[in-house]
Amino acid sequence: QVAQLVLDAAQRIGGRTLVLTTTLKALHAISASLRTSLGLFADLDVLVQGEAPKLALIERFMAAGAVAGRGAVLVASATFWEGVDLPGDMLQLVVIDKLPFPPPDDPLVEARSRLLESVGRGAFHDYMLPEAALALKQGAGRLIRSEADRGVLVICDSRLMTMGYGAELMSALPPMRVLGSQPEFEAALEQLTVQHVKRDGEQTPTQDSEA
Repeated sequence: QVAQLVLDAAQRIGGRTLVLTTTLKALHAISASLRTSLGLFADLDVLVQGEAPKLALIERFMAAGAVAGRGAVLVASATFWEGVDLPGDMLQLVVIDKLPFPPPDDPLVEARSRLLESVGRGAFHDYMLPEAALALKQGAGRLIRSEADRGVLVICDSRLMTMGYGAELMSALPPMRVLGSQPEFEAALEQLTVQHVKRDGEQTPTQDSEA
């Protein structure tokens, strides 16, 4: 489902899409599905973390976006959640597959959780939730790098809206308009497409982001 959403949206806006996954399993599944759907001669390049150095992938992403009629989707995890700078309309769609909670089976996470619980604190609310909020903020930060940037952030995890802690995670994100329906999402993508085509026109874009 995440791959299909990415495929439909990226084709509409000509690439300019970064997919951030919380696991390598999701990274491989999403990238494989995208490549199968697009085939070998598509106008969109699917770039995948691990197939080249980080800098090389970013350079290829930028190069694809500079060629008329082409574009790229970068599927990544781990270090790509931060330290990636793609300002302006080089990147206008960021898709996050799941809320980035620390993996509970990680030895370091287990040790910190036990330590908190040993002093009467809750591992989830005092450790895992703040860590997820920070990671989510970092991931969203790949989208808006200056006051002139515009873009759409998609978080493919219903817990953001259905769980009580969702409001706390939403508050960690930069101020942005929430898109409440599929038509609103499609309209936002169309607006980005029009703006990209007219980026050298008379109007100066203002900061605007949507989730």
